[in-house]
Amino acid sequence: MNEADAPTDVVIGAGSGIGRAVAEALHGERPLVVADRDLDAVSDLTRRLGPQVTAAAVDITDEAQVRQLAGPVKRLGALVITAGLSPHMASGRPIYEVNLVGTARVLRAFASAVAPGSAAVCFASMAGHLMVPERRVMAQLERPLDDDLPGRLTAVGIDVDDPNTAYVLSKAGVIRLARNLAPEWGVSGGRIVSLSPGIIDTTMGQLAIDDELSARAFIDPAPIPRLGRPEEIASVAAFLCSAGASYVTGIDILVDGGATYASMPPPDPDADPGPDVDPDASTAAHDR
Repeated sequence: MNEADAPTDVVIGAGSGIGRAVAEALHGERPLVVADRDLDAVSDLTRRLGPQVTAAAVDITDEAQVRQLAGPVKRLGALVITAGLSPHMASGRPIYEVNLVGTARVLRAFASAVAPGSAAVCFASMAGHLMVPERRVMAQLERPLDDDLPGRLTAVGIDVDDPNTAYVLSKAGVIRLARNLAPEWGVSGGRIVSLSPGIIDTTMGQLAIDDELSARAFIDPAPIPRLGRPEEIASVAAFLCSAGASYVTGIDILVDGGATYASMPPPDPDADPGPDVDPDASTAAHDR
């Protein structure tokens, strides 16, 4: 294989936290592009990781910047999208735009570079498991690149300016996005999954921890009752990108120390799920 045909790995959101840990875990013999809104942060990372690593600035809400990032990549190795906003960082609309629309925009831009062995890991969250959206809501989330996602969600009764709702729904949308794109990626020989971390010891995670009552409600009853570490999430992402995960696609991997399901009551087998619960959903409805 000549240099032009060599697969390139790309990590978006590599400037800090989990994204930086993923870049360090993927760093090896293949070319690696580390991208972030903060070019200084990823430039520092390239100096530490060496000459096979290239830094790039990208705002995934900007179509032109995303295309510019994807353009030079002719054959995709791994694509890991960790960029995202939490409810503590922004209002509702920017959360949808970054977490869900931005992720979908990146996947579309790199689609032409998908080849046998390509793998994408889209970062979702344990929050995406906390509620099964109504069918009419999920129908909008499954079309993130159609015009006016906020307007469409408003039309089905969602307060799009509420950051907590936006976070849960945007991450539920990412989970469904990976599932829905798996057949398309499979035609080209690629795989795509979502990865849902729990509360991780990062700057973003610390913002959640500062809301002590909310954080402790998840951490304390968990089978592993502590914060996760960035490198623990990165190692799972690296495995999902590897040949060792060659039969894994179209699913969500929940990496939260067991917190999500430990915090939920067991499902009642006699309960009526109601008309708005998605019968295809694999999780019990739980609105926190």
